[in-house]
Amino acid sequence: MKHKVITLCGSIKFQDDFLRVQHELTIQGNIVLLPVFLNNINTSIDITKLKPMLNEMHLQKIDMSDEIFVVNRGGYIGDSTKHEIEYAKSKNKNVKYMVYPDIQD
Repeated sequence: MKHKVITLCGSIKFQDDFLRVQHELTIQGNIVLLPVFLNNINTSIDITKLKPMLNEMHLQKIDMSDEIFVVNRGGYIGDSTKHEIEYAKSKNKNVKYMVYPDIQD
């Protein structure tokens, strides 16, 4: 059985939502790739210097995926996520969206 590979995209400020979606999609039999949540890492590394590399790595995750799943609490989609959606579409990847009506900003 080949498991579908799904990359989660969206604002990392919704980390709890990412983890919930990752859990749901994983128990449905999918391989789920997440962005890196550097905001929780206590380090002396200048995160702004890492951002270009991490963005490139996230696009490579999209390349490796069958589809992307946009975690868009309240319908929010920022500029980086818009770019990832357009990138995925340009690579003929399926794009799915999730809005959590039960969660208020």
